Amino acid sequence: MAVGEICNHVVVTAEMTLSVTDAAQLMRTHHVGDLVVVEEKGGRKHPVGIVTDRDIVVEVVAAGVNADALNVGDIMGPDMAAVRESDGLFEALRHMRDKGVRRMPVVDGAGGLVGILTLDDLLSLLAEELTELAKLVSRERQREAAVRT
Repeated sequence: MAVGEICNHVVVTAEMTLSVTDAAQLMRTHHVGDLVVVEEKGGRKHPVGIVTDRDIVVEVVAAGVNADALNVGDIMGPDMAAVRESDGLFEALRHMRDKGVRRMPVVDGAGGLVGILTLDDLLSLLAEELTELAKLVSRERQREAAVRT
């Protein structure tokens, strides 16, 4: 299954100049734990970074820094990692593991933002698949009991 099939296509974005305080308020308003930082190129949004609620806590609040004095561009991670919408789930999971991130923007062939893949998305999918496997085991027992009675 391709990442583009299961990623969340509704992504809350921010520009690098957004203040950290405004970023936190945007996260609260949309009930999300991250913002994909984007730049406009040719009328499309291209991810250049990601800022998480943890970034705000560790880099700003815990450090005692004035949140109004910083922009998201100041605290976003230095390495932007993304997966292509055509990548397989296992490949995307491996990439997330290698980078040590729980969230990853999903891009098209031209690098334009199409969604975001989160660890929560992957866990939900895995839970559904495990449930179907458990149903298979139960159904097999029922079928065998019906045939061999």
